Amino acid sequence: MAKDVDLSSKEWRDIVFEGRNQEFGAYEMRKESDRRHNRAMIAVVIVIAAILAIVFVIDKLPKPEAKPEDQIEQSLASLAEADAEEEEQEEEQQRVEEQKPEVLPEEVLNTVKVTELAIAADNEVQEEIKSQDEIKDTQTAVGTTNFDKGTDDLNVVREHKDEIVVEEKKPVEENKVFTAVEQMPQFPGGEGELYAWISKNLRYPPMAAENNIQGRVVVQFVVTKTGTIGEVKVLRGKDPDLDKEAVRVVKALPKFIPGKMNGQAVNVWYTLPINFKLQGV
Repeated sequence: MAKDVDLSSKEWRDIVFEGRNQEFGAYEMRKESDRRHNRAMIAVVIVIAAILAIVFVIDKLPKPEAKPEDQIEQSLASLAEADAEEEEQEEEQQRVEEQKPEVLPEEVLNTVKVTELAIAADNEVQEEIKSQDEIKDTQTAVGTTNFDKGTDDLNVVREHKDEIVVEEKKPVEENKVFTAVEQMPQFPGGEGELYAWISKNLRYPPMAAENNIQGRVVVQFVVTKTGTIGEVKVLRGKDPDLDKEAVRVVKALPKFIPGKMNGQAVNVWYTLPINFKLQGV
């Protein structure tokens, strides 16, 4: 039966509000709901139809043709772009030609012909006597030396040999301290021997041991060009007693193999971390 009932009909509305106050606002709203729904549907249909009509009209409108002036401007712009590309290609070709290595003329100095002298008996020597006409016909002057064809300009003569360029080593400042060099300073025997020496000669401060103070102290010092220890400073400290002991043990280090720059011994900063750790802790 529920399927046959029209929920928007007046009969259904009267059944719902039977025995209730029909002057209440809900009854009036329910009464006017059908009319509102119909108006809303009509408005939506009208808006959609208007939008479709506008799109259809715009699509059917003739498109404006390009003006002759615009076409001329476009053609001029394309020609300018083509000319710019051709100029760039010509410039690139010129650069390539300029970068080509110059071919040196293979010219050599004039060389003097050396006549080999042979010792012979007087009766075996035959002198060739030329007439005056033969002397005139020859292009070689009497008493001149015959030279090979070539050039007398010493600047033009170039030997085709590999040139070895020797770089002059710049003098190193005596008192300058470097942070990085070609060959860093080294402890005799390497870093393993260095840490072994420090472990053997390090004295744990009593106050730090009683207070259970441990940690790492980073020390920076100068290894001079003679291998001795120069200036010493604490780069990162942990405790005054630990810092003091780290500086003391570094100053007591034996000589290093000095660092070198351009083959010369120089002063170099050396950074060394020293760990303080109590046994059994």
